[in-house]
Amino acid sequence: MKELRALGIQADVLLCRCEQPLPQSDRRKIALFTNVPEKAVISAVDVDTIYKLPLWLHEQGLDDIVVSHLRLETKPANLSEWERTVEAIEHPKDDVTIAIIGKYVEHKDAYKSLGEALRHGGLKQSTRVNLRWLESEDIEARGAEILKDVDGILVPGGFGKRGFEGKIAAAKFAREVKIPYFGICYGMHAAVVDFARSIAGLPGANSSENDKHCADPVIALITEWTTGTGDVEKRDEASDKGGTMRLGAQECRLKTGSISRELYGQDVIRERHRHRYEFNNRYRQKFEDLGLVIAGKSMDDLLVEMVEMPAQKHPWFVACQFHPEFTSTPRDGHPLFNGFVRAAREYKAVRTAPRLAKEAVA
Repeated sequence: MKELRALGIQADVLLCRCEQPLPQSDRRKIALFTNVPEKAVISAVDVDTIYKLPLWLHEQGLDDIVVSHLRLETKPANLSEWERTVEAIEHPKDDVTIAIIGKYVEHKDAYKSLGEALRHGGLKQSTRVNLRWLESEDIEARGAEILKDVDGILVPGGFGKRGFEGKIAAAKFAREVKIPYFGICYGMHAAVVDFARSIAGLPGANSSENDKHCADPVIALITEWTTGTGDVEKRDEASDKGGTMRLGAQECRLKTGSISRELYGQDVIRERHRHRYEFNNRYRQKFEDLGLVIAGKSMDDLLVEMVEMPAQKHPWFVACQFHPEFTSTPRDGHPLFNGFVRAAREYKAVRTAPRLAKEAVA
């Protein structure tokens, strides 16, 4: 603070990181030496969940200080949604276990937004979401049977051949056992490849990202597409990967009657993308005839954005090309994650019913 004041910068508020709330005597001393009002010396204490911070800072009047300094006309703060969020964290009414089949699980930060989005989906329903992180290569080595006691399976994004067969095996297991499945980006690719091999009778199906010479490249590199601004972008195998990815928020039209349309509650959505390979349209009609639901398409109808298994064949099997975890919030969650956690709860209730009945008799 001394150096800032020497530069002519005077703080209006000080947030002091600490393990315990600052004693009043310490706040008074800090205020004296920094020329900051005593009420504006705020304790930013360690909390067991970050979602308590808005409530904690409100209790110390930080929001009132900011409003006063900015001369804003506002209504009294309503933090009921934050209170509900914290209540759901501390006193959940239910819990589910979700397996995440990734390629980088040893680096938890790689999936940080994904883990938070799953928890957000649980908060909306007062449900604790327990995450079971599994390497996709472990599925290849040990078999997908290790997933039999989870309530939902999520296969997230990724790049490259390593571990992809494990992701396909996870998608197949979820489809056959009827465990709720959520595929994101590469997870959608895995689900499509499984459908091609297991249902469409195409044993040589794969993504051309992993096998350029596969018999049936059901996932392939598109060479030209139109961005949300109307610009045409092109790429080929030799193009720079970073510069030719389909990036950013783009619109998608949802199919009437699909699970996705019901969850979003609207016909057109806007979600963020980060990928190069797409569903190969050569197989679109064949797969639809065999029961795959094309639940979402780009506005020009050229790109498949979402696929589902029909409700009569699977209770909840949804996969998308985009990354919905990027737009999840703790208070509202995200429609797809909310729906996935709800489906996991329903699956758990059915899965555990026989065991609970036996325990009751015993």
